[in-house]
This record gives sequence, structure tokens and C-alpha cells, in this order.
Amino acid sequence: MKIVGVGCGPGMLTAEAVAAIEAATLIYGSPRAIALARVAIRPGCEVHDIEDYGALRSLPEHAVVLSTGDPMLAGLGYLPGEVVPGVSSLQVAFARLKVPLVRAAAISAHGRDHVRAIADAREEVLRGRVVFLIADPAFDLGALAAVLPPEARVAVCEDLGYPEERVAVGTAATPPEVRKDLFVVVAGEF
Repeated sequence: MKIVGVGCGPGMLTAEAVAAIEAATLIYGSPRAIALARVAIRPGCEVHDIEDYGALRSLPEHAVVLSTGDPMLAGLGYLPGEVVPGVSSLQVAFARLKVPLVRAAAISAHGRDHVRAIADAREEVLRGRVVFLIADPAFDLGALAAVLPPEARVAVCEDLGYPEERVAVGTAATPPEVRKDLFVVVAGEF
């Protein structure tokens, strides 16, 4: 099986990802991942929406599983098989904000314990790291801002890579507004 990163937005397929998708005869992915890869899916390829993530481990060896962004950043890279990396939301957010990737501390709060994620983010910011936090629609940016030093910078990055992309920067004392469900937070000294 191949797990192929399709990038976090349109036009972010790598040449390696395109080659793997074009060669595929059987593809599984979320509707969003399939839409991002559609330009490389050849006619006649069998394409399925993922309905049961637990069943992915039992797919045939020739299957290609599409993962939004990069499979190794809160993606499907845990599955058996070869991983083809993709352009991640971390890479795009840090590029937009001109923050070196070596300063990153990645934290996922997407479908996970938000209290723990906020505590981890605070600890990393106090250590001098720039936190990249993958949020979900229920994530409370105000709760994160409340535990950070007031001068810490906070960015909300929404719909990265899409035409409606928005990057808003503030501080913990005056954090930017969250407007969309698809967002990440960057926090720290940057």
C-alpha cells in the first residue's frame, strides 16, 4: 500500500505524489483528499471515500490511500506501506509567517484533548519554541491565549493553500479572530 500526501491545498501535489496517483488502480481518501488529487487520478481508476478508517490496514497491497497535507503530520502515515510525503500545513503556515521550521513544536488538538494540547503549547512557547497547533472547530483560541505570555504572537491560519486563505496575526493579549473551521494556530516569538 502507498500512503500519499496530497498537500494541504490545491496545486500542492508533489511530482512523486502525482506519479503515485497516476499509476494507481485503486484509491481511497477523504472527499477533500480526493478533490485535491483529482487532477492526477486517471480515468478508470477505482476511487472510494474512506468510510471506516479502522479498515484501512486491511486494504490490498496495490491500494493508494490519500492523506491531506503530509501523512506524517497528524495524517495517515501510521498505516503500513510506503509513505509519499506531501506539502503540509506546517510548511505553508511557517512559510507565510517566515518562521524557520527548525523552531517548530507541532501539537495536534484535532479530535484530541484540548486541555492537554493547551498545556503542551504553553510549555513549548515558554521554552522558546514556535508552536504549530492543529485545531478543530471546537478549539478555544481564547483558552490558549489566556495561558501564554501576553506579548506572545498568535497567528490564525485558515484554509491554507486555498484561494480564501487567511493568515491573521495578533498577540496573546489580543488574539486574532477565528472565522473558519479549517485552521491552525501558530504561537510564540516569531
